[in-house]
Amino acid sequence: MGISNFLELSLNEKIKNLFVHGTFVIDIRYYGYKVNLYLLANHYFEVFYNHKLDKIEKIEPLNYESSRMKFYADQIQIPVSYVLKSEN
Repeated sequence: MGISNFLELSLNEKIKNLFVHGTFVIDIRYYGYKVNLYLLANHYFEVFYNHKLDKIEKIEPLNYESSRMKFYADQIQIPVSYVLKSEN
């Protein structure tokens, strides 16, 4: 499944796909969210979990220009090829 097909799925279908076929990488705390980073088909996705509401609110492709990158960079090494791929 390509990234564009994945993005067209409902939130529940995205969740199922990531949990079944993806690989959990790391989680961070970001404001009111616990953000889980997953790798699926060579693409990173962020899963935004609101612990106060006990629900996943959104799933987005990793934005390599986001301020959240500094939290990931402290803990994991994202290959340069992924960063370069996102810039094209």
